[in-house]
Amino acid sequence: MYFVLSKVLLFLLVPLNWVLALLVIAIFKRSDVSKRRYLIAALTVIVVFSMPLLFKGFTLIWDVKTEPLKTDGIKYSSVIVLGGFAGEGNVEGGQFNRASDRFITGLRLLTTGKARRILITGGNGSLAPDSFREGPWVGAQLKKLGIADSLILIEGNSRNTLENAEFSKKILLANKLQPPYLLVTSAFHMRRAAMIFSRKGMRVIPQSCNYLTDNNHFNAIDIIPAADTLSSWELYLKEIVGYAINYFSK
Repeated sequence: MYFVLSKVLLFLLVPLNWVLALLVIAIFKRSDVSKRRYLIAALTVIVVFSMPLLFKGFTLIWDVKTEPLKTDGIKYSSVIVLGGFAGEGNVEGGQFNRASDRFITGLRLLTTGKARRILITGGNGSLAPDSFREGPWVGAQLKKLGIADSLILIEGNSRNTLENAEFSKKILLANKLQPPYLLVTSAFHMRRAAMIFSRKGMRVIPQSCNYLTDNNHFNAIDIIPAADTLSSWELYLKEIVGYAINYFSK
């Protein structure tokens, strides 16, 4: 039930849907004053949620930066890479998406000797899942890149971050891999993911990636509305609500 409700809630957290709702209400309002108010409200939502300046300011506060790793040759037992960066595709049954920096970061931490093993956790998060499972597909890609099978751990049943943590913990304990673990996910998702893994009794070191904006540099053109900024807010609004729900459900 929680899984289904989270998908429905996601639809309600899309700013563009708010704009459309306000415009529809404005159409059916008979009073010119009321109609004007709803049109102004719709315009305000578009401007606020499409302005890069405001978006960058928020991500500067929300995004979790990568924690520096020890440089004295210490290897971590495992790097956990959260799914969400690959899905069903026409080539070899799957394809990478815009979050593929998670895959790259996890692979880099493994191949540069920072971690001894790599754990890919991700199943199929669709409301009507098919046979595609992200974890096994990504595992196959790692092997094609020459990564030894003994270095790869796969979890292919989780549908969300809560299950990522629960199922990953079982695999890590079964393989006697000790914490702390390196945790790889998108910067916008790391705050919630790190909290959930901590709640499950897993010590993790955030290794954020897939930053959606360069929030260290602000420019004059950041006051000009941008369509991609409007769409990016959907991810952050989902994280804010998800974080609040996970935080108060302890």
